[in-house]
Amino acid sequence: MTFPTVEATRYIVPLKEGGSLPAVVETTAGDVVVKFRGAGQGARALIAELIVGELARRAGLPMPDLSLVMLPEAFGRTERDPEIQDLLKASVGLNVGLGFIPAALPFDPVSLADSAPPELAADVVWLDAFAFNLDRTVRNPNLLVTAAGTPGAPPQLWLIDHGAALYFHHNWASVDDDRARSPFPLVKDHVLLPLAGDLDTASERMRARLTPGVLDEILEAIPDELLLHTPPTQTPAFDTADEYRDAYRRVLVPRLAAPSPFVEQAKSAQAALRSASPDRLAYRR
Repeated sequence: MTFPTVEATRYIVPLKEGGSLPAVVETTAGDVVVKFRGAGQGARALIAELIVGELARRAGLPMPDLSLVMLPEAFGRTERDPEIQDLLKASVGLNVGLGFIPAALPFDPVSLADSAPPELAADVVWLDAFAFNLDRTVRNPNLLVTAAGTPGAPPQLWLIDHGAALYFHHNWASVDDDRARSPFPLVKDHVLLPLAGDLDTASERMRARLTPGVLDEILEAIPDELLLHTPPTQTPAFDTADEYRDAYRRVLVPRLAAPSPFVEQAKSAQAALRSASPDRLAYRR
C-alpha cells in the first residue's frame, strides 16, 4: 500500500483549538486538515497519525482519508501571523493530511452518545489501548460527529487526531521487551469506556482485522523522510528507516497476541466504572 501524496496550494484557516496548530489547507486533491511536521512533536506525531489512523481504517472504524501533503518552499509566505509563518517554514516537505469533514461537531458523551454504539465504542477503546493513545478523554475526545446520511439513522462518528499515540517513540532508549506487553492504565479515562460493549469480543474482532501482516504493510508505507527526521536537539535513535520500522514491530506485533494485558486493564477499568456511584458518572447525564 501507499498513502496518496498531494501538494498544498493555499493555506485557508488554522484550527487553533489544536495545540499543534493544524490547519485547513487547499491541495491538488481538495481541502484537507494538515498536521505539520514543524509543530511541537515533529515527525513522530505525524508517524503516529499514519500508523494509528491506518490501523483504524483497516479495522473498519470511521476515519477521514489519510494523505501525505507536500508543502512547497514558497508555501505560506504571505501568511501574516508570524507564529504560523514560522510553522510553515519549518514544515516544508512532507506532512500529513486528514480529509476535511464539513459541518462536524465535537463529540459529546451526553447529547451525542447514540453516535457511539457499544460495539463501535469497544473497538475504539481497544485500538486506543493497543496504540497507547492518551488523547481520547472527556476533556479532549478527538472525535467528530456529523449528521446521518439517512433520515432516522444515528449521527456518524469520526476518529481524528492520533498524534499523541505511540508516545514511546519519543524515547526509543527507554523501550524494552516489557513495553510490548504492558497494560495501558490511562484507558480508565477513555471517553467511550462507559459506552463500550464487551471488550473480549472487541479484542477478537480487532485481532482478526489487524494482523501482523497488516501492520507490516502500514509500516512499509511510512515514508523514510518522516522516519529519519530528527530534531536538531536530538540524536537519531537508529541509522536507517528500516531499523525504525523494526523497532515499531518489536513493540506492536506482540501486542496483537492474546491474552492482552491492555485488554484486561480496560476490562477492570470498565468494571470499576459500572460499579461506581452515579455522581462519578455525572458527565453521562
